[in-house]
Amino acid sequence: MSYQFEKLTVLIVESNHAMFDLTKGVLSSFGIGRIISAYDTKNGFREFQLSQPDLVIVDWLADESSGLDLTRKIRTSPDSPNPYVPIIMMTGYSQKKRVIMARDSGVSEFVVKPYTASTLYKKIEAIIEQPRQFIKAPNFFGPDRRRKSNEFTGKDRRKSKARPRRASDVAREITKKPK
Repeated sequence: MSYQFEKLTVLIVESNHAMFDLTKGVLSSFGIGRIISAYDTKNGFREFQLSQPDLVIVDWLADESSGLDLTRKIRTSPDSPNPYVPIIMMTGYSQKKRVIMARDSGVSEFVVKPYTASTLYKKIEAIIEQPRQFIKAPNFFGPDRRRKSNEFTGKDRRKSKARPRRASDVAREITKKPK
């Protein structure tokens, strides 16, 4: 499906000017109407407050404050005008621990550099077509970290008297002496 993006505003927070230009060019080819830049997280948050973009694309960033910090600030700061804004994290690092850290900071999608225009488009499309509900927990606020549908159709085990068997219960049953 092809989307009409001319009314969208996107904030790109990227410290590498060449990568910013590349991302801006890709977004322009999608027809994005307004693209705003910031080259560090401090300016990124200020631009976020001023422009209130529809989408934020943030690099992992290696400055004193990372893209993870910016994501958490957007999600949890009382000064954030829209904690629900979709955030795409871009990085050259694809280790599982980094993906988990990004997910746990509240990003909506994760893109590994170098990326293709098709990959970025699919991530934007996923945000539109498959939006995830937001979760508020003591140490997290952001899109539901579970990717699969959380529609549970079976018996709600938390409401039933039956509880799942634990390994300790099974061990106790095995070691019980017969009466």
